[in-house]
Amino acid sequence: MTSPAHQLGQAGEDAAAAHLTAQGYTVVQRNYRYRRAEIDLIATLDTRLLVFVEVKARSTSQFGYPEAFVTERKRQLFRLAAEQVQEELDWHGDIRFDVLAVTPVAAGFRVEHFEDAFY
Repeated sequence: MTSPAHQLGQAGEDAAAAHLTAQGYTVVQRNYRYRRAEIDLIATLDTRLLVFVEVKARSTSQFGYPEAFVTERKRQLFRLAAEQVQEELDWHGDIRFDVLAVTPVAAGFRVEHFEDAFY
C-alpha cells in the first residue's frame, strides 16, 4: 500500500508531465536514476533543448512553497545525473534545469513552471 504522500507525488508527476506536453515539450523519460540522484522528468523542446525537471508536489503551502524544497544537495545530485544523461544521449545541445511546483486544487492541480530554476 502506498502512502498518501507517495500518491500525491505520483499524481503531481503525472500533472507535471501533462503540463509539459500541453506546452509543446516531449517527455522522453520519467524517474531517471543515477547513483543517488533522481530526475523526475526529462523533456525536449523542439529537439534543441534538453530540460531536466524536478517536480515538487505539496498538499499545502503551509510549510513553504514547493519550489523552495530543492536543496543545494539536491541540485548537486541533479547536475550529476544530468551530466550522465547527456553522456548517454551524446547530447551537445542546450540544457536547462526547471522546477515544476504542483499543488492540488479543486479542479485537479495547479502547476507553476520555473524555467532556469538553478544552474
